[in-house]
Amino acid sequence: MSQSSQIVDTLKLELRKNRVNYRQVAKALNLSEASVKRLFATRSFSIERLEKICELLNMGFVDLVTQMERNVELTTELTLDQEKELVSDIKLMLMAFFLVNKHEFTSIIKTYDITEFEGIRLLARLDRMRVIELQPGNRVRLLVSPNFKWIENGPIQRFFEDRVQAEFFESSFDRHGEIRLFSSGMLSRNATAEAINKIKHLNKELNELFKESEAHSSEPRFGTSMLVAMRPWEVKVFKDLRRSKNGSNASHQVG
Repeated sequence: MSQSSQIVDTLKLELRKNRVNYRQVAKALNLSEASVKRLFATRSFSIERLEKICELLNMGFVDLVTQMERNVELTTELTLDQEKELVSDIKLMLMAFFLVNKHEFTSIIKTYDITEFEGIRLLARLDRMRVIELQPGNRVRLLVSPNFKWIENGPIQRFFEDRVQAEFFESSFDRHGEIRLFSSGMLSRNATAEAINKIKHLNKELNELFKESEAHSSEPRFGTSMLVAMRPWEVKVFKDLRRSKNGSNASHQVG
């Protein structure tokens, strides 16, 4: 990641921590809110504008750079063995999940069947994995980078595909806060690429909302998941009826 991208990501974190929204930034820069969102999306800030936002946060530009350098040292990805360790211990995974989502240790062990002694041992393991830094009084400092990601097709991703994904769909999706949409049709390659970009943008916006909600920890928060998937695909009962060039049934994809 370039230094310009790192500093903009750091700035966004500082805005969230100080509960400063895009509307306030727009007012400080004398721009529209849409223009500010575009600046963050393209990471195209001038030094002058960065300094003005720093003033809004009551910090100097040097302070922002210093914070960026600290963030560079954060964990961006676990090792294969560490992901296996998380998957092998549900309580360890649970502890990691809720700490990363800014829940207090005392709240976690009060809510779930984890004793204080057991919980402290879990904290020590997460400290060793550099997910957290364990501090006095069982307090923690998160060491997970804003751009943290799981290993592609690694133990965590496979765990969610094998054990969580099916459970996720065990719902009628008609209750408050639930939605399920299904669309099917024929797309050109260009239209497919555009749809994929829009899905990525939606996912990015949802992650921003997760982070904004973390900044308002006094408000009730609920575990929330979204799965959007798209691929060239034909239902099997149709695919089985396709004819091959020699006249027999065959399975191939429209291309």
